[in-house]
Amino acid sequence: MTKAEFVDKVAADSRIGNKKEAADAVDAVLDAITDTLVAGGEINFTGFGKFHVAHRKERQGVNPRTGERITIAASKVPRFSAGSGLKKAVKG
Repeated sequence: MTKAEFVDKVAADSRIGNKKEAADAVDAVLDAITDTLVAGGEINFTGFGKFHVAHRKERQGVNPRTGERITIAASKVPRFSAGSGLKKAVKG
């Protein structure tokens, strides 16, 4: 499902009057999630899942073109852990 299809579904399934307002609502939710993760926080939707930031350690890798060993720098990456309600819904 693309973002546009998702906005259409939100507009159809909610009391939001039109696609423009639904798109604004979806953008506001995504911006709030992004801003919270950038600040180092986490978001927990009980039964749905948790968005959080994970820290990757520095590690060794291999350049696929040259075969040379390289050091991959430490980084922060976004993660999502599915909640029990979402897992049960997907499982059927």
